[in-house]
Amino acid sequence: MSLVNSEAGLIKLEYDIVQNDFSRAGEASSNLKKVLKQLGVPHQIIRRVAIAAYEAEINIVIHSNGGKITAKISPEYIVLIAKDNGPGIKDIKLAMTEGYSTASNKVREMGFGAGMGLPNIKRCADVFDIQSKKDSTQVTIKISFNLE
Repeated sequence: MSLVNSEAGLIKLEYDIVQNDFSRAGEASSNLKKVLKQLGVPHQIIRRVAIAAYEAEINIVIHSNGGKITAKISPEYIVLIAKDNGPGIKDIKLAMTEGYSTASNKVREMGFGAGMGLPNIKRCADVFDIQSKKDSTQVTIKISFNLE
């Protein structure tokens, strides 16, 4: 993790995610959860952020050549940007279908790749966007700290 910039009222954290490094998978989302706890963010919000960050992190580990998760935290919301260097997603609509997965059998045998990553990320987000091209994918979500 690196603290990139701490402007007035904005914290920016970046996490490098390594392809196929399952031993470190979950570190970024776990660290992000700790930071949000220290900031006093409500636990219901922290749970949504942790789930979305974890799913994005695992997707980068499984489906890309590596990437980065950037978290921008303001007093009112958090924006997560998960960007990978990978083959891209050919059919985003299909990839958003619960249970659809392109994970290898080896990954599935390890308990990952159930096809719930992107749907879970979207479910946790107040705002969700996904952009993909043949050499990268970027998922951007925003979660408000307002509980209403």
